[in-house]
Amino acid sequence: MAILPQATMSEILKRSAYLEAVMADGPDHEVYSKVAAEFASLEDVVAAIRTFEASEKELADLRALIDDPASDREMRDLASAEADEVSERIEALSKEIMILLLPKDAADEKGAILEIRAGTGGSEAGLFAGDLFRMYQRYADLHGWKVEVLEASEGEVGGYKEVIASVKGRGVFSRLKFESGVHRVQRVPATESQGRIHTSAATVAVLPEAEDIDIEVRAEDIRIDTMRASGAGGQHVNTTDSAVRITHLPTGIVVTSSEKSQHQNRARAMQVLKARLYDMERQKADDERSAARRSQVGSGDRSERIRTYNFPQGRVTDHRINLTLYKLDRVIEGEMDELIDALVADHQAALLAAVGADA
Repeated sequence: MAILPQATMSEILKRSAYLEAVMADGPDHEVYSKVAAEFASLEDVVAAIRTFEASEKELADLRALIDDPASDREMRDLASAEADEVSERIEALSKEIMILLLPKDAADEKGAILEIRAGTGGSEAGLFAGDLFRMYQRYADLHGWKVEVLEASEGEVGGYKEVIASVKGRGVFSRLKFESGVHRVQRVPATESQGRIHTSAATVAVLPEAEDIDIEVRAEDIRIDTMRASGAGGQHVNTTDSAVRITHLPTGIVVTSSEKSQHQNRARAMQVLKARLYDMERQKADDERSAARRSQVGSGDRSERIRTYNFPQGRVTDHRINLTLYKLDRVIEGEMDELIDALVADHQAALLAAVGADA
């Protein structure tokens, strides 16, 4: 692991000290907020650099002791063993600092729009889409995030043909962004009398939630239509023209929301529209030429999978990093951190490799 240049670490410490001095001078609220935000963003890396420098000094002292002819053999042996431990600590800290200094995804701290759609597999795909949505709900609960369903179309025997939800909380997108793609399930459906294993699929798209400052939607660029919302029958049929469909004319993106309140439907549909437009802008910046959702989830075919959930074997496999866990029961209950941590680590390793190649 390459050691970060001392000059770079010194500049970071100087910048942190400067920001702290500016805050101590009592600037106006706007300046203070901006400076405080930058200062807070440096706290973790500054702490790691200080620990790194203290460890380097400790290692230098130990090596001096080892090289000192006046030291007895037992003392030198103890110092040598400790020096090995400190060297390992320095290497780990060096990697930690480099990761902390990697370019940040501006959307990482945002909430997300989660879209799940049944793919190939008929009614079983709809049931699986429902299982995936409950998995993400439980994962969100474990992290203290709030999930709100924005639009849902239920499957014929349960689950969902499509479900779109807002997930709010700190760092939501940074944890969920690697979930975009085709998820495949292998299991025996409840309706299967011969006990045969069926394979079905569902697509997941995770879009960073856009704020007003991220994307502007001009009134002349959208067409808003109201229509009668379709209900499930009986007393739940909505008989008012409250459903809202928003068409973004420049891109052709169409978003609908069909709850009881027309005002709420407008707000929800606009929220999803902004997220999709924001994601398209991000994709363009990354030189992705295909439309945002299509580039994330593919065609929904079983072969384009990022992860397989095999119920008979109790395993879940993420094909991007060749990771298999034999704890499907816990993953489907929302205990996804081991999977997501591995994906984050793989992403960071790729970024570090790119930095090393450019150096």
